[in-house]
Amino acid sequence: MKKYLLTSLVLASAIPLTMGGTITQPETWPQWRGPTRDGVFQGPEWPASLGEKRLKQTWRKELSPGYSSPIVAEDRVFTVETKDRKHEIVRAFDQATGEQIWEAQWEGAMSVPFFAKANGSWARCTPAYSDGKLYVGGMRDVLVCLDAATGRRLWLVDFAERNKTPVPSFGFVSSPLVHGDSVYVQAGAAFVRLDKATGKTIWRSLSDGGGMNGSAFSSPVFAEIGGMPQLIVQTRLELTGVAPATGKPLWRQPVKAFRGMNILTPVVHEDGFFTSTYGGRTSLFKANTGGEGGDLTLAWDNKLQGYMSTPVVIDGHAYLHLRNTRFACVDLASGEVTWTTTDRFGKYMSMVVQGDKILALDQKGELFLFRANPAKFEKLDERKLTDNETWAHLAVVGHELFVRELNAIAAYEWR
Repeated sequence: MKKYLLTSLVLASAIPLTMGGTITQPETWPQWRGPTRDGVFQGPEWPASLGEKRLKQTWRKELSPGYSSPIVAEDRVFTVETKDRKHEIVRAFDQATGEQIWEAQWEGAMSVPFFAKANGSWARCTPAYSDGKLYVGGMRDVLVCLDAATGRRLWLVDFAERNKTPVPSFGFVSSPLVHGDSVYVQAGAAFVRLDKATGKTIWRSLSDGGGMNGSAFSSPVFAEIGGMPQLIVQTRLELTGVAPATGKPLWRQPVKAFRGMNILTPVVHEDGFFTSTYGGRTSLFKANTGGEGGDLTLAWDNKLQGYMSTPVVIDGHAYLHLRNTRFACVDLASGEVTWTTTDRFGKYMSMVVQGDKILALDQKGELFLFRANPAKFEKLDERKLTDNETWAHLAVVGHELFVRELNAIAAYEWR
């Protein structure tokens, strides 16, 4: 086995309740799309302006390229990057000052297929933090567990070596999910459950043999539908519900996409699942809640095509960034497209929700504040943050906002 030197990350397993029963959110952003993995922020209310007097940059650090989103825990900000097309590096910064606390690195870079090279071959998946540990995916199908305090490596899984599978064509893209005592990842040409303390494989499901079809993009989410806990997994070819205890597929639904580009994270809404694909359609599938097995029912679909950006849901409406770079609102009850913008945005847009506001960062470095209004598109403000591309998801903690530029990380504070 190759020798690796590495780093750490964490994930929230529960959101505590206040004495009054209101959900409160800890001041962490420990995984892909935040504490509840749905892009919802429940901290201090955002102002209606993005101007420098209200949103001020507090620190910025130059980095090597990366698409991996920053995460925040233990008063630290963790990032992943690819240096000199050879090494992957994890860094921990002091949340308040931006001073680097530690770094870890390993040889693990790779080159993606020619038709995707324009967007680079950098580290992609967002790590997860849980119980003082970081779980970091490396492009060559490696998952590393690090001590978040020191960056010391605790264990490493090389999926290609362990499962005798090819390295995925686009690298390790799907962001790991920590739930209970396990880590769930799309890696090793399958969907895998690992013991989070040791990295031991508990089960392996949805195996597809690897190669191009093994290059899974979408990140899994945990849900309980009809009283049945399940992992919602979108592979390159289908949407699937998996039993956490056994890895057994509970249901499988083919999802059409150009070259298997099922990229966005499926959104759980009531007893259904919302998804949208490049080269396919936007769909809502209803689950069979009567027990194990049974196919999904197509509630509706429409001709909209999403791409890489995972939508947010507010009051029964999905707000979706499209393949054509426009922005749209979809009524989840009927599938009606209530509006689509004439404005175009960047190729990617990460979104965070607070109440009826959507904070959105597009690939061109533009930050937007939208009103979630199903009747019409309503832009409250916008601001150019950087000339760098910004492919990573926003991280929002308390009064702070962390932006991973292609070649830097910057911290902002609401004033």
